[in-house]
Amino acid sequence: MSLHKSREASRLPIAPLGNARHDGVMATHYFTACSLDGFIATSDHSLEWLLRQQVDEDGPMSYQGFEKSIGALAMGASTYEWLRRHEPDTWPYQQPTWVFTHRDLLTPPGADVRLTHADVSAVHAEMVAAAGDADVWVVGGGELAGQFADAGLLDEVWVQFAPVTLGAGRPLLPRALDLELLDVARNCDFLCGRYGVRSRQGE
Repeated sequence: MSLHKSREASRLPIAPLGNARHDGVMATHYFTACSLDGFIATSDHSLEWLLRQQVDEDGPMSYQGFEKSIGALAMGASTYEWLRRHEPDTWPYQQPTWVFTHRDLLTPPGADVRLTHADVSAVHAEMVAAAGDADVWVVGGGELAGQFADAGLLDEVWVQFAPVTLGAGRPLLPRALDLELLDVARNCDFLCGRYGVRSRQGE
């Protein structure tokens, strides 16, 4: 996204930013952007609707600030392939990244990208060990984040809501979860929310 600082970014704090923990390690987050009607991408994986929005990269709940706290990443094959198509000559992350796929995808030279089709619980343990004192980020998509939630491993959901509706597409998080609102902010075009995962509905 391009940086636009012409609009004032305001923030309303709701709760302290302390992280939940699993066995003494820092939190596992699902941080993503979303349309107002609940989709993280169009049906053909386009993000053009998102990339035209204005955002203050130094503003509240920005990706840049969030990413500094991350020590390991997980993503699905579609998210990984989108990144490779749009940044073919570089890999944007220094942290070790696990890509969930059953295919033998090409990996960027020199990047710590690990292909896996193992259960999320086993991979999460590897990620926690690699992250050290830093947090874990489930980049997407929504189904992968849902698998972490199913395993009781998802602590927080951060959503940047863009002022657009798509009508159809890839869902944000196709699970029934009870969440707790921890923080809200406005960052230029985005309404940002940070939620703690309480439990799956019915538990």
